[in-house]
Amino acid sequence: MKFTQKAMQKATRRILLADDHAMLRAGVRSLLEAMPGYAVVGEAEDGLTTLKLVRELHPDLLLLDLSLPELNGLGVLSRLARQDDAPPVVILSMHSGPEYVARALNAGALGYLLKESAFEELGLALDAALAGRTYISQKLDSEVVQRFRKQLQGGNEALDVLTQRQQQILQLIAEGNSTREIAARLHLSVKTVETHRAQIMDRLGIHEVAGLVRFAIRAGLVAA
Repeated sequence: MKFTQKAMQKATRRILLADDHAMLRAGVRSLLEAMPGYAVVGEAEDGLTTLKLVRELHPDLLLLDLSLPELNGLGVLSRLARQDDAPPVVILSMHSGPEYVARALNAGALGYLLKESAFEELGLALDAALAGRTYISQKLDSEVVQRFRKQLQGGNEALDVLTQRQQQILQLIAEGNSTREIAARLHLSVKTVETHRAQIMDRLGIHEVAGLVRFAIRAGLVAA
């Protein structure tokens, strides 16, 4: 059955929200529900749940925060990049640094909004992403962002030496979790986590937790 252009314009686009702050999700949901043509079909408070809901709900678009527990936004983008049917992603973040924006766009995001952006930008960003176009918040300097993107593309990312599991464990270490807490959260044995941590240190050439935290901040795994 063929749809007319007018009918397609009226089709409801299904949005998945991913943010670890319930009040912010509620606020964004209210904004989206007030916009014709959009509906929130699910909410996630961490990165692993986000990936699970993407697989289960098949949303038309993912509105994603970068600072998520379990697996951060960049980790989510990295895993979605391997899926043929992954939805377009718009980042909604408090981080305005061009390096954060550049990393997100290089990882596959089509849009980047600040949580302080004007309401009107939300619709612009969603429409652009759904049409396959890039949208960067008007509060950001797009020329500076593009320079950062080229710099990042010019060399190998330091994180590339780590597996996805190791990146996840590194994020949890940098967030202040103990080995036992990481093991419990990831359903791994303490020994397995210790093995991963030793491998992380060997691959990065960093042999103290403080150094791992600094590296994770520079790599964008956690906020400063």
